[in-house]
Amino acid sequence: MGEPGESRRGPLKSAVPSNVVSPVRRCSRTACGRPAVATLTYVYADSTAVLGPLATYAEPHCYDLCAEHSERLTAPRGWEVVRLALESGPARPSGDDLEALANAVREAARPQERAAGAGGGPSGGSDSQPMEVARRGHLRVLRSPDS
Repeated sequence: MGEPGESRRGPLKSAVPSNVVSPVRRCSRTACGRPAVATLTYVYADSTAVLGPLATYAEPHCYDLCAEHSERLTAPRGWEVVRLALESGPARPSGDDLEALANAVREAARPQERAAGAGGGPSGGSDSQPMEVARRGHLRVLRSPDS
């Protein structure tokens, strides 16, 4: 036959390309290579197909669909299709997110003031600071200094 690694049809090629796999998730439909924009999940107990925004992680029992296949989706007879609003673009930070981030940066920049105010007795400079009323996880409820 000739050189090793050659066949009658030509040089042997790997079935899997050696280049790195694309980080873009593709449509789960057979022979469709378009980028996925939505995730389809079946809720068998309720006979419901839920089509929503692209999930953060690929799950084994969910199906990623491109725009065309998500628009043309139909369900079996007797099933309901629930279409959740798809995001039209990348998620943008809201005003609340930006304000929370700015407050966290301000708080991190002044740890000495907070420590000095905590040990300064009843007045201790805390009259102008908001007072923490409750905490749940990483969120805090603050009482306004005016109230």
